[in-house]
Amino acid sequence: MTKARLFSGMQPSADSLQIGNYIGALMQWRDMQDAYDAFFAVVDLHAITVPQDAAQLRDKTRRTAAQYIAAGIEPDKSTLYVQSQVPAHAELAWILSTLTGFGEAQRMTQFKDKSQRYGADSSSVGLFTYPVLMAADILLYQTKVVPVGDDQKQHVELTRTLAERFNSRFGETFQVPDPVIQKETARIYDLQAPTSKMSKSAESQAGVLYLLDDINVTAKKIMRAVTDNDGTVRYDREAKPGVANLLTIYAALTGRTVESIEDEYAGRGYGDFKKGLRDVVVAEFEPVRARALELLEDPAELDRALAQNADRASEAAEETLAAVYERVGLLRRG
Repeated sequence: MTKARLFSGMQPSADSLQIGNYIGALMQWRDMQDAYDAFFAVVDLHAITVPQDAAQLRDKTRRTAAQYIAAGIEPDKSTLYVQSQVPAHAELAWILSTLTGFGEAQRMTQFKDKSQRYGADSSSVGLFTYPVLMAADILLYQTKVVPVGDDQKQHVELTRTLAERFNSRFGETFQVPDPVIQKETARIYDLQAPTSKMSKSAESQAGVLYLLDDINVTAKKIMRAVTDNDGTVRYDREAKPGVANLLTIYAALTGRTVESIEDEYAGRGYGDFKKGLRDVVVAEFEPVRARALELLEDPAELDRALAQNADRASEAAEETLAAVYERVGLLRRG
C-alpha cells in the first residue's frame, strides 16, 4: 500500500531551534515519518524574505538540518533536504502567483503583522508572496498531510484554495492537502512572559529554551521561570499562565497527562516541580544537542546527505512540475 505524502519545514532563522519547534514540530515529525512518505525541508528561500548575511544563512541552514537529524528525522527514512536545492519550488511558486488574487495575499495575517511592525517600505514583495511559495512547497509533492503550527493554518487554507482553483481551471493536477495541528502542544510560551509565544525574537532570551544551549544554561532558565504566588501546581491557562506553560512542556516531553503531573506535585510547591521539569528537559535535550554538534563537525558529510535527499525530492517534484507545465501550456525543453 502506497503511503500518503506529508510535507513540512522550518526556516533556518536562528543558530538553534527552540523547545517550541521541538515539541510543536520535530517530535510530531519523528512520530509521523513511519506512517507517511515524509518530505521535510529547511526552507531557506523563505528565510531570504528578510535581509540575511550570506555566510550566516548557510551556517544556520546546516545547523537546522543537523538538529532535524539529531531529533530523529532520519534521512534514509524521510526525504530531508534544503528547499533551494530543488528549483521546482520557485518555478511552481511563480505559476501559482498568477492564480492568486492580490486581496487573497493581502489578507494573510503574518504579512499584515510584519508589514505593520516594520512598515510597508521595509517589507519585500517576497514577504508578501511568502504564502504562495509555501503553497508550492506543499503542492509539489502531491502532499496529503501538512503538520503545521496553528499560526500557519491560514496558509494551508490558501494552499487548498489554489489547488482547487488550478484543478478546476486546468484539470485534476494537485492533491488537496489537509492541515494537521497538534492542538495540545500547538503553542509553547515564553518562560519569562508566559502570555507571549516563545520566540527567538523575544526581547529577552531568558525565557527561550534552545536545543543547542549548554545544558546548564537550559537548567537555569527553567529554575528561573515565572510562576505565581499561589504555590499550587495546577493547570489554569488564564489564572496561572506560567505554571500552565510548564505543565504543557512537562506533559509533552514525557507523554504523561497534565492531571498525573498535578497529582505528583500536589502539596510540593514550585521548587520541586521546576526541578522535575529541569531533569526532564535536560534528559531530552542532552543527546539531541550532542548529536547535532557531532554532525556539524563534518559539514561535508552533512552536505552530501542533504544533496542525496535533494535529488530524491527533485525527482518527485519534477513529476508534478511537468504536469503543471503541460496543462498551463508552457513549452518545456525536449
